[in-house]
Amino acid sequence: MGQRSISSEEYARQLDLSDELARFKEEFYVEGGVLYMDGNSLGLLSRRAERTLLDVLGDWREFGIGGWTRGERPWFYLSERLGEMVAPLVGAASEEVVMTGSTTVNIHQLVSTFYRPEGGRIKILATELDFPTDIYALQSQLRLRGLEPKEHLVEVESREGGTIDEEDVIAAMTEEVALVLMPTVLYRSGQLLDVERLTREAHERGIVIGFDAAHSIGSVPHSFSDWGVDFALWCSYKHLNGGPGAVAGLYVNREHFGRLPGLAGWFGSDKDRQFDMEHDFLPARSAGAYQIGTPHVLSLAPLLGSLEMFSEAGIERVRRKSLRLTRYLIDLIDGQLAGTGFSVVTPRAHQRRGGHVALEHEEAARICEALKDNGVVPDFRAPNIIRLAPVALYTSYTDVYNMVRILAKIMAERQYAKYENRRGVVA
Repeated sequence: MGQRSISSEEYARQLDLSDELARFKEEFYVEGGVLYMDGNSLGLLSRRAERTLLDVLGDWREFGIGGWTRGERPWFYLSERLGEMVAPLVGAASEEVVMTGSTTVNIHQLVSTFYRPEGGRIKILATELDFPTDIYALQSQLRLRGLEPKEHLVEVESREGGTIDEEDVIAAMTEEVALVLMPTVLYRSGQLLDVERLTREAHERGIVIGFDAAHSIGSVPHSFSDWGVDFALWCSYKHLNGGPGAVAGLYVNREHFGRLPGLAGWFGSDKDRQFDMEHDFLPARSAGAYQIGTPHVLSLAPLLGSLEMFSEAGIERVRRKSLRLTRYLIDLIDGQLAGTGFSVVTPRAHQRRGGHVALEHEEAARICEALKDNGVVPDFRAPNIIRLAPVALYTSYTDVYNMVRILAKIMAERQYAKYENRRGVVA
């Protein structure tokens, strides 16, 4: 396949024929005639996730309360079992990962545990491009300690509005910083940060560092344990395809085992002692200690099926295809949408790119509406970003080709002009 043929449908079909993950697409429910490019917001339902949810419902029907300890997947150990399945995706030991809470709850849990302001080391470091919930949680944690977010929360600024320069993050790691919380992938632009480097630089300065991996889990492999990351957290409804509101996850480096969680709850107890009902809290000697309340079993169940596929596919192969898909998408945009006002915000270098591509356009909201009416499901982020996520497990190269072809037609015919340039209630 020569570079000259990249704009042909035949080129896309040839790529699909050599796709080592092509078989997984049949596992997902993909609406006929729809090109789904929003897996970075909500992954699609798979037949396996549906089956394991029904299996757990069956356990409830059959065993009642006995489901906590009976059946193939006793609920009492489900969060830890799923942690074992997720651990290879983030490069951690099984005991360092547990599936629990939500992204925001886990931020509060881990920051309340690891943020220990002392003397002149009192500030928290983030970026101005973080997802809002991270900033809201950090502001809340500061206020709970009687501190002023405007003074004690340092947000590294972007030089050009879409990405963060890691040199600026490192320069902001001063002697006043007690804790750093960074995204692995910036949610708007898809920029992948160098987690290993930032962790090393933070530790050389005596700073605890954690990461929000919501936009990388399931699309980008990590090595949190080897890199010495102190803690991390993520959601499970994007690339992990766990379903809307799926239970989230967290990682805590084994070096911190034995530390009391900032927000203690009975499901963080040592499992052998939990039902002793003592008022002296004995935390689990694992990431399980950072659970708070009773797990949401029915929101964990779909992950059992979804994560089976990641085990079979392997996160390295997922990443390899993801990079090829996003590279192909960028190449098609460069070739077929030149002169139409689009700008690719996502870094082009493989080591700097996550699992989605962000396009900037002044008519972004209108264009998204036109895409939806043409059978494409995109994602809009104010004020002018279109995010497109070709997901390795269920997006083909032909899907990407057809999506760009539709987008080019929308632009050539100015179909977007009939829509208002504003977002919906849910973008």
